Amino acid sequence: MRVIAPSPGRPARTGLVAGFAVLGLLLTTASASAEATHVVALAPTIDAVLTNIRNWIMGILALLATVFVTIGGVRYVLANGDPSEVEAAKRSFKSAGFGYALAALAPLVVEVLRGIVGA
Repeated sequence: MRVIAPSPGRPARTGLVAGFAVLGLLLTTASASAEATHVVALAPTIDAVLTNIRNWIMGILALLATVFVTIGGVRYVLANGDPSEVEAAKRSFKSAGFGYALAALAPLVVEVLRGIVGA
């Protein structure tokens, strides 16, 4: 079993990535608290409910895809030339691509639901 020692720059890069993640979280939280609260439970029609479903599906899928892009980017930067880590990063990028494609297809899924419900 071969043990690969971390490079001297790896802890600094990890701290830098963690710092950017915390900064992004703080900025997102600050902007989210400044917005007005939306109540999504009061939908007057089936059409409004289906539109809300579409918006939630697209948002969740886009968020997950963005997380996978971020994970892939961090893995790629921290791979340090390790081929297995580079392949893992490429798999994360591929998963993110599938997530963005599904987010783009979410309106089609809602249109099919509209056809089934008859709205």
